[in-house]
Amino acid sequence: MKHRLVQISAALLLSSMMLSGCSESNVIPEKTDDTITMDWYVNYSWFVTDWGENMVSKEITDQTGVDVNFITPIGNETNKLNTLIDSNTLPDIVTVGWWEPQIKEMIDSGLVYSLNELADKYDPSFYDVTSSKVRDWYTLSDGNIYGYPNSSYTPEDVLNNDNIAPNPTFLVRKDIYEAIGSPDMSTPENFYNAVVKAKEMFPEVDGKPLIPVGGHEFNSDGCVSFDQYLQCFLAVPYEKDGKKYDRYTDPEYLTWLRMFRKLTSEGYIPDDVFVDQRTQTSEKIEEGRYFCMLYQRTDMADQEKILYDKNPDKIYIAVDGPRNSKGDDPVLPVNGIAGWTLTFISKNCKDPERAIKLMDYLMSEKGQKLTYLGIEGKTYDMIQGKPVLKPEVKELLSSDREAYNALYGADNTYWMLQNNVMQLKWQTELDEPLKQMSEWACQYAAYVGQYEVYINEDSKLGRIYASTRSLWGKTLPMLLLARSDIEFDNVLKDYLEQRQKLGYDKLVEEETRQIKLNKEKLGIE
Repeated sequence: MKHRLVQISAALLLSSMMLSGCSESNVIPEKTDDTITMDWYVNYSWFVTDWGENMVSKEITDQTGVDVNFITPIGNETNKLNTLIDSNTLPDIVTVGWWEPQIKEMIDSGLVYSLNELADKYDPSFYDVTSSKVRDWYTLSDGNIYGYPNSSYTPEDVLNNDNIAPNPTFLVRKDIYEAIGSPDMSTPENFYNAVVKAKEMFPEVDGKPLIPVGGHEFNSDGCVSFDQYLQCFLAVPYEKDGKKYDRYTDPEYLTWLRMFRKLTSEGYIPDDVFVDQRTQTSEKIEEGRYFCMLYQRTDMADQEKILYDKNPDKIYIAVDGPRNSKGDDPVLPVNGIAGWTLTFISKNCKDPERAIKLMDYLMSEKGQKLTYLGIEGKTYDMIQGKPVLKPEVKELLSSDREAYNALYGADNTYWMLQNNVMQLKWQTELDEPLKQMSEWACQYAAYVGQYEVYINEDSKLGRIYASTRSLWGKTLPMLLLARSDIEFDNVLKDYLEQRQKLGYDKLVEEETRQIKLNKEKLGIE
C-alpha cells in the first residue's frame, strides 16, 4: 500500500488543480531577428554539457532566439558563488540549490530581479506556466518571488499519482541474494545473518573481495545511507506531539546502527566504505562488488545498465530491506514543494525581457516536452497517442549517456527548470533493469516537504545548525567503528552532551516553528 504521511484538507482535495500544477500553455516567445547569448551559471561542478551542438539546445535557440553559454565552477562551488556575489559579477541567469545561504544575500543585496515584476512588465505568461502554489511558497514578505524551482512536488501531486518514484532504495545483487535463499532482511538479526552468509558463500567477486554492505560516501554531515535513508526505511517519524522529532536518537534507528556496528567490528563493512568517494563507489558497483546497498537508484543507473548488458543475473534489484519492529512500510521521500534548485535572473542580465521569456518557454508545456522527449520525428514518434523513442535514440540513451547528451540533449539534459509532474503525461516506460527499481520505490513514495526547513547559516542559530551537523558527521563513523556496544553507548552519550551544549534545544524550537508554518501554507493538518 502506498505510504502517505500527510492528510490534505477537504478544500484542497476538491480544488481543481492541474496535474502539473499549472496551465498547459504552449508559450513560444516572440523571436527577434537577432540571437542573443545568455551566460547561465549552474552551481554544480559536475554539470559539463554544452549548449548549441545537440538537437534540443539548437531547437530551443531556434524557437527563442537565445543561445546559452553555461558557466560552472571548477572545484569548490561555494567559493565560486561567493566570488561572483562579492564582485557583483553574477551572470545573466543563475541556478543554485534552494538551501544555499547565498540566496538570501543575493536577494537582500538587490543582485537579482523579482520574477513577478519582470513578468508583469514583459511576459505575463509566467503566471500560466508556473504553479500558483509554488509561487506562493517562494513569495517573500515583500510580495515578490525571486527564484523558481525545478523538480517541485506538491502534496496533491504525490496523492494523485502512483508513478512518482523516490530515489532511496535497498538493493541486493540478484544472483547472490537468490543463492543464499532470498532471505527476509527486514529485521536486524535477519539482515546480519544474510550478510554473513553472503560473504561466506561469495568471499570474492571476479577475484576481488566481496563488499557485503555499501552506501553513499561519508562527508562532514554524516552519510545519507546510514542516517536519512535508514531512518526512512524504518519509517522513523519527523515529528511527535507537535514537535520536531529527533530521528537520530530514535530507538529503532539506534538498534539498527548497533547491528551495523557489529558487522563493521567483524569485518563485514570494510574501511573502504568509510573513505570511498562517489567515483570509487561507482567503479565497485560496476564490478558488482557489493552484496547489498542503501543507495539512490538513479545514482547507479549507468553502472546498472553495464551490469545488465554483461549478465542480467548479476544486476542489483530493489527488495524490501530494513523495517521497524512493527513491520511498517518504508516512508521514502520525494522532492517537496521547494524542489531541488532555484533559477534567478541577475540584475547584470544584458536583456531581462528575453531572459524571463526564455524561462517561461522552458517551463511551458512545449518547452517541457522538448527538453524531455526531444523533437518529434527525430528522437521520438507519436504512436497511438503515446511517445515512443526511436530505437537508435533509446539504445544510445541506455548505453552512453554522455554521447546521448552531446547528440540529442533530451531526457532532461537541461534539467534546470524541469517539471517532473507535467512530464508524467509523456513518460516512456523504463526498460529493465531500471524499471524494477523504480516500481519498487513508487509503492513507498511519501510527501514530507512540510519538514524541509531553512536555517540561515550566517545567523547565531545557523552556526548552531552547522555545528550540530558537523558534530553528527564526526559521530556517525565513530558509532559504526566502535569496538563494542559499550563504546557505542559512550560515543552516543558524548554526542548528546555536546549537542546540548551547542544549543540544540533552540534549533528544535525554530525547526518546529517552521514546520507548523509549512503545514499551514500547504494545507496539511
